[in-house]
Amino acid sequence: MSTSARTMDKPLDWYNRYARHIALEEVGESGQLALNAASVLVIGTGGLGSPVALYLTAAGVGTLGLVDFDTVSLNNLQRQILHGTSDQGRPKVQSAWETLREINPEVKVHLYQEKMTTANALDLVQEYDLVVDASDNFATRFLINDVCVQAGKPLVFGAVLQFAGQVTVFTQEEDCGCYRCLFPESPPPELVPTCEQAGIFGVTPGIIGSLQASQALLLILNSDGHTAGEILKNRLLIYDGKQASFREISLARNPECPVCGNPDFDLRKVEYTETCAVDAPPAVSISSRHTTTVPLADIG
Repeated sequence: MSTSARTMDKPLDWYNRYARHIALEEVGESGQLALNAASVLVIGTGGLGSPVALYLTAAGVGTLGLVDFDTVSLNNLQRQILHGTSDQGRPKVQSAWETLREINPEVKVHLYQEKMTTANALDLVQEYDLVVDASDNFATRFLINDVCVQAGKPLVFGAVLQFAGQVTVFTQEEDCGCYRCLFPESPPPELVPTCEQAGIFGVTPGIIGSLQASQALLLILNSDGHTAGEILKNRLLIYDGKQASFREISLARNPECPVCGNPDFDLRKVEYTETCAVDAPPAVSISSRHTTTVPLADIG
């Protein structure tokens, strides 16, 4: 964009970096400024968190929080594109930050090399406008949902396993349910593949993570008064990589949900236990009936 075309007091580099966003009627300069002013907490910097963090950073989300206590290992690199071979053994949040600052040094990145627990969850979430769940186990996923409900923070959910993925958005509005409405508790161990043996097709988290990033950006833009696109509110989008297909399941809030339907809910009184089977089948089937949909257990 030429200097004469500028209408706001921003450096030319700013216009050049975000020119393709600004050219969109649904975004424009005001929308890009909204993205620059927003803050997003990404929980997990693995298979899902990698594309989420990369695209939010490239889009110019002003402040990004990264939560991950793990270190990079060789078997991560087939899908966790934030990290490289030389990063093995290093904290994932540190490796992620070094990659992201090359993408967009204007983004402030806060690193939390710690496990999310009931002791720190509320403090972490309260500092951000919205949360992206890029975690890889049921215990953390339930905790993320519960703390977002308690704090009133929108949550972009994603999960992957083998060739399959799921995405939805919980806005914390009165007409929107939460993850507990969909899956009240962890599935029985016999329905969950082993954490080590289930496997993941490398591009699957890239597809689902990109969708999560898109939904996070749309949430920011829509909350700023734009009508940038549809949010996956009360809709679970299911991806089948083997069939190259998507389908949707309609969701509804459960008025008797123990979390979003309980005004006295306190996550400090809940025990979050990870579920992982020892000898489970290598695949999880997803029913077309939302009442029997099985949650995906991520391999992060």
